[in-house]
Amino acid sequence: MGFKLGKKPYIRNIREGINLNILRKPLKNGVMGEAVDGNTIIVNDKIPTNSKMYKRVVNHEAKHAEEMKSGKIAYGDDWVRENNKTYPRRNGEIKYNGKWYPEGDKNLPWEKRAIKAEKNGI
Repeated sequence: MGFKLGKKPYIRNIREGINLNILRKPLKNGVMGEAVDGNTIIVNDKIPTNSKMYKRVVNHEAKHAEEMKSGKIAYGDDWVRENNKTYPRRNGEIKYNGKWYPEGDKNLPWEKRAIKAEKNGI
């Protein structure tokens, strides 16, 4: 996979029947990737495309995208919704079961599933 994506989206079949737009963009310090919606993810442009980290980030964000597409999860500027339950979101944190966690925290159930997908794929 040693190729340059440039500014155009790259469409990759992550799993049979799932096509995903993978964009490469600069992201905030420490952010490796973002799921935009059920069809598009962003991978930090500093991660080499032929690296294990790139594959992990794609698998992680693809899981979020798949769940967004199915309606299992949704994100807004000030909320996260999972299975029709809405959790407040502010200043980079999400209030889950009465406790505030940093976004991306491994204790959040949607992150647990995405972390599992890093190695196994979606």
